[in-house]
Amino acid sequence: MITPDIAVRRALGACAVLAVGALTLTACGGSATAQSGDAKSGTGGSNTTKTSTAKIVISAEDGSTDASINTTGVRVSDGRLTEVKMTVAGTGRSVAGSMSADARAWRPAEQLERGTKYRISAAAEDGEGHATTANSAFTTVTAEHSFIGTYTPDGGTTVGVGMPVSFKFDKAISDRKAVQSHITVTSSSGQKVVGHWFGAQRLDFRPDTYWKAGSKVTMKIDLDGVEGANGSFGVQRKTVTFTIGRSQVSTVDANTQTMTVVKDGRTIRTIPVSTGSAQFTTYNGQMVISEKFTQTGMDSRTVGLGNAYNISDVPHAMRLTKSGTFIHGNYWYRADNPPFGRYGSSHGCVGLRDVRGAQGDTPAKWFYDNSLVGDVVIVKNSADRTVAPDNGLNGWNMPWNQWIAGSAT
Repeated sequence: MITPDIAVRRALGACAVLAVGALTLTACGGSATAQSGDAKSGTGGSNTTKTSTAKIVISAEDGSTDASINTTGVRVSDGRLTEVKMTVAGTGRSVAGSMSADARAWRPAEQLERGTKYRISAAAEDGEGHATTANSAFTTVTAEHSFIGTYTPDGGTTVGVGMPVSFKFDKAISDRKAVQSHITVTSSSGQKVVGHWFGAQRLDFRPDTYWKAGSKVTMKIDLDGVEGANGSFGVQRKTVTFTIGRSQVSTVDANTQTMTVVKDGRTIRTIPVSTGSAQFTTYNGQMVISEKFTQTGMDSRTVGLGNAYNISDVPHAMRLTKSGTFIHGNYWYRADNPPFGRYGSSHGCVGLRDVRGAQGDTPAKWFYDNSLVGDVVIVKNSADRTVAPDNGLNGWNMPWNQWIAGSAT
């Protein structure tokens, strides 16, 4: 998953490489001024000052306090830019930028910071060499009056067939239709993809059935300037593409304490496991691997189980729910009474035989090495209830008609 601070950089940083021609320019600098060119003699010996026909447009209006951090730039018509300077007001730090090949547009090299005051000074000349200038001082939209969505999966990754697109917004969204309509998710497989809101801050997208293996999924985020709540505007503009890998769905049977791993429709391995005990049963249902850790700590106090356990080096752990269900290696079992394939012994996780240090040739290591984030693990025949669709990335447990009903568009 992506932390909000990293997500701002990740979701917005690539915006800086958008083509210059894609700038959305809304207003010229309020303090733009035209300067005279060369004085030339007219009839009767009088001098006439030629006004430049070049017109400079700075996207952020002079004095504005909610300027975009994505579309700021400078353009000129009927002429060419000769110089553009951009600085951070107060510190005077220069902001690097790039000029188009025809010198008719300029934009910052990187996405701007939120809630920061900038100054732009631009100069241009027309075809006859007559000069003009324009200036603008403006402040970008603040964090208080903007929202972002951290999302998974990352662009460029390869994930399993169960991986949804999931957004977590840092503010409650009141206009869900406006926000959802500015995020589109499509697949090269042609599968219909629909969004579903889990409350006011989470929006997931998935097709009716698992993604087709080998397909490409494209997510287009066009939230810059979209008012998602009263006085709060989006700042993200990005296209993200990820790949669906091979199909792997593993089914854990709590009756037999085994897991059957099916890859591309063929059973490749059956592994003895140990699910939750009679007191701490394992959820039923379709669960998606959302994180992988070669080793991680697990403390029962973080999931409301008192001092039941505190293990600092759980090997080959893969998260299945937000509430703390993992499928992981177990090295602390009693060697004279191994539970795998025999009975449930955990506090709700699915355990596989392993060794301390995550180095051995074990069933847990094999499964870890052969699993992707986004792979599906199904648990059946447990005494517990079906996992909630929003407990992790587990929306597959919601019928399609209910999923569609949760869409705002």
